Amino acid sequence: MTIETETSLDEVDRQILAELQADGRMTNVELARRVGLSAPPCLRRVRRLEEEHIIRGYHADLDPVALGYEITFFALVGLESQKDAVLRAFEQMVLAWPEVRECHMIRGGGDFLLRLVARDTAHENALTSRLTAVEAVARVQTLQTIRTSKDEGGVPVAV
Repeated sequence: MTIETETSLDEVDRQILAELQADGRMTNVELARRVGLSAPPCLRRVRRLEEEHIIRGYHADLDPVALGYEITFFALVGLESQKDAVLRAFEQMVLAWPEVRECHMIRGGGDFLLRLVARDTAHENALTSRLTAVEAVARVQTLQTIRTSKDEGGVPVAV
């Protein structure tokens, strides 16, 4: 979203975004009621927000522990080269790893920060070994999550 797009959102658009971010499964009728519109104009606004890629999708928030992923950890990865081809190749590689849930190119202290999930410490060690075995990887520092105090997806929406 550009600054121009952000300023073109009116208060009702922002209310729609805040409501859907909190509960993407609510019906259009319920959404319209909450934001003070009738259903047809509310649906038109939602579709416009989707077409403008302000709403990028709707997702279920899954419990990793319930699905057998006991460990969340971060990996700070430094590559041997910062050439564009090397960076892009690394990004393409981690896209194929289902355990890598986030991949961020960063500045300061490394090239990438990954968030991964693992079933147990053996799985975490295997993933770390797999990362360190990648030819372009010069160093990997892992940080295991002890407790998550806040895990809030999305972004703040000023209403």
